[in-house]
Amino acid sequence: MTTLAIIGGTGLTQLSDLKIIKRERLDTPYGAPSADFITGELNGKSVVFLARHGNPHTIAPHKINYRANIWGLKQLGITEIVAVAAVGGITEAMKPAHIAIPDQLIDYSHGRKHTFFDDENYPVTHIDFTYPYNRRLRELLITAAANANIAITPESTYGCTQGPRLETPAEIKRMAQDGCDLVGMTAMPEAALAKELDIEYAAISVVANWAAGVTEGEITMAEIEHNLHSGMANTALLLKAFIAL
Repeated sequence: MTTLAIIGGTGLTQLSDLKIIKRERLDTPYGAPSADFITGELNGKSVVFLARHGNPHTIAPHKINYRANIWGLKQLGITEIVAVAAVGGITEAMKPAHIAIPDQLIDYSHGRKHTFFDDENYPVTHIDFTYPYNRRLRELLITAAANANIAITPESTYGCTQGPRLETPAEIKRMAQDGCDLVGMTAMPEAALAKELDIEYAAISVVANWAAGVTEGEITMAEIEHNLHSGMANTALLLKAFIAL
């Protein structure tokens, strides 16, 4: 039975080395997921892959049906998720094309369907979110990076903004003061929804650009695409090493 899922974000709408076995379009009580759930083999291990933004990349971060995505993975028997996302770098270590394994997050998003427990069929439920990223999966990813000789930052704080616009320098300055190392748009409510369904969840954050105001220049899509090409190549190696453990 397949228990591991990989969620791909910007720059990772498909896994090139995945030997596809089947594609499934699931109906959920929360509507349609972002894309088909693809079951395949990667390095001899069965995994499910889901393109968070659809394939092709057409769904903006604030429009993603996070509940349908996570519910669908639970329906398929998934117990572990490794989520990949492109992010902006705020602190000095978070250079473009660098990889970080976040251990904490701050949620600045708003208006998203962020819980399964807002239906009258569920009791009022407060999940513990002390560790938003599963510690066991994080340690495995850190070990895998060492085995593959990939330089990573093993701890960092991810700040999740609403999008789809990028942030202002003033907003990034505030986030830095709050303790954020990275800025992205998709960690929440994805991480919390996985926690609500007892799915272990960890993330690989790939730095696509310096966040606004960290350098003097404006952020361009050409810059993002260039950095993601390198960062996602290392991410693919990291995932293979992770699966080999």
